Amino acid sequence: MKTYIIQHVPFETPGILENLSNYEIIKMFEKYTFPNVEEVDLLIVLGGPMGAYDPYNWLKEEKAFIKNVINQNKPVLGICLGAQLIAE
Repeated sequence: MKTYIIQHVPFETPGILENLSNYEIIKMFEKYTFPNVEEVDLLIVLGGPMGAYDPYNWLKEEKAFIKNVINQNKPVLGICLGAQLIAE
């Protein structure tokens, strides 16, 4: 099972989630690429100081990726900002 974790800022780390056996962190504050949705078994979207409606271009890309994962009936967990992005 491959888990992808979206991290928005360096100071909000995955913490205990790093104990998962097969995961990859997508760091939005560095150069990033989203995997093919078919590769995702579980998506975890972490928090951050920004809001779901802030005008960042990368937020639009991230929302589209999250929507694609949800549309493929894959499990998605959102924490703080992550929950806002899922709800939108």
